[in-house]
Amino acid sequence: MIRRFLRDKRGATAIEYSLIATLIAMGIIGGLGQFGTALQAYWENIGTKIATP
Repeated sequence: MIRRFLRDKRGATAIEYSLIATLIAMGIIGGLGQFGTALQAYWENIGTKIATP
């Protein structure tokens, strides 16, 4: 029974695709976090320039 389980390859592709999708999602989330931080600094800089004559 254990040998049969170890030889069974069904579902392996789905697991591989889910791992790839997870890595891509993590990269996107990390990139958006960095972009948000940079965008916030940009707008704060503009606000400071407008507020001080």
